[in-house]
Amino acid sequence: MRIDGNQRGVILALALLLHVPVEAGAADQKPQYQIGEFQIPPATADEPVLSEVSVNQARVYLEQGARAWSTQQKCISCHTNGTYMVVRPALMSTLGKPQESQRDFYLETLQTMAVEDHSKLKASTRPGQLIYLAAGLAEWDANVTKALSPETSQALELMFAIQTDEGTWGTLDCWPPYESDAYHEATVAMMAAATAPGWLAKTEESGSPELKQQVEKLKSYLRTQKPLHDYSRVLLLWSATRTPGLIEGAQQAELLALLGSHQRDDGGWSIRTFAAPEAWGKGNRADKLKAEPDFATPASDGHMTGLAIIVMRSAGVPADDPRVQQGVAWLKANQRESGRWWTRSLNTDTWHYITYSGTAFPLLALQMCDALPRNTNK
Repeated sequence: MRIDGNQRGVILALALLLHVPVEAGAADQKPQYQIGEFQIPPATADEPVLSEVSVNQARVYLEQGARAWSTQQKCISCHTNGTYMVVRPALMSTLGKPQESQRDFYLETLQTMAVEDHSKLKASTRPGQLIYLAAGLAEWDANVTKALSPETSQALELMFAIQTDEGTWGTLDCWPPYESDAYHEATVAMMAAATAPGWLAKTEESGSPELKQQVEKLKSYLRTQKPLHDYSRVLLLWSATRTPGLIEGAQQAELLALLGSHQRDDGGWSIRTFAAPEAWGKGNRADKLKAEPDFATPASDGHMTGLAIIVMRSAGVPADDPRVQQGVAWLKANQRESGRWWTRSLNTDTWHYITYSGTAFPLLALQMCDALPRNTNK
C-alpha cells in the first residue's frame, strides 16, 4: 500500500502522541526532542510537505517538544519551552488551553531564581531565562486567566532587579536569533511588561520610584539605542504594538515598509536577509552562514514568514493585504509532515531548534488571519 504525505504525517502524529519510537530516517541522526523512547525525528530540509495545513500535527509538535525540553533539559530555553509559553497561550482559540505542566515548571523555576543571588542571575544565559519566564507568565495571564497573577508580578520585578545601567540585560551574544544580543532581550522584556494585564499602567502610576525608573530606562533604551540590524527593527515594531507611545507613528510606518521590503518572490520571508552574517551577536556564525549554498538567495522559512505576518497584523495591517495574503499562501504550502515548518538554524546544522518557533509563529500567523482549517482535528 502506498502512503502519501498526509497519511505519513497522520502516522507520525499518532506515534508522537502515543510516545512510540519513530524512525529518524538516517542511522546517524538523533531525534530533535526525546524522552526515553518518545522522540520527534530530526528536522531536515527534505522532509515531505503536506498537501494541506494540519493543525493537529502542529499541535503535537508544539506540545510534545515543549514537554520534552522541560522534562529532559530542566531549563527555560528561548527556542523551545520559552517560545511555547510566549506563543501558545495566544493559540487558545485554536488549540485549547496550554499545558498546565509548563506553567508549573515556570513557577518552580521562579521559586529557584527568587532565592538566587542577583550576581548569578546576571550571568550566562540566566537573564534570558528570567526574561522569557516573565514573558511566558504574562502571556498566560493575558490569554488564559485574563488577570494578573502575583507570580507574574514577582517575575517582572525580579527581571527589572537585574537590569543593567544601560536599560537592557546581559547576554552571551552567541546564539542567534534568541541569545545573540541585548537588544533582543530588551524587546522581549518590554513585551512582558506591556502584556501582563494592568501591570505596566499600575507600575507607572503607583509603583515604587525605583521600579518606575527601571521601566522608563527600558523604554529609553529602545527609543535611543540603534537597532543592530533589521531583525532588531522587527522586534522593536512588535514590542511597540503592545506599548503605546514607544515609537512615533511615522517610525511605525517606516518599520512596516522595511518589513515588507524583505518579502521574497515566493511570498515568504527569510530570516537570513534581516542581518549580515557578522551582525548576529559577536559574528561567530558568519563563516557558517557564508558557506551555505543559498547564501546569496536564501529560501523563505517558517520562523520569519510567521513572525512577519504576526507583526504586520499586530500593527494593524489587514488580513486581506496582498503582502499578508502572499505570506499566508506560502505558509499553507510549506508545512512538513511532522507538523513543522522548516527553518534552517543560524547556529549549527545539527538540531535546528528554530523550527520550533518556525512552527509556533506560522500557526499564530494563520490564526490571526482566520486562515486555519475549520476542522482542527486534521
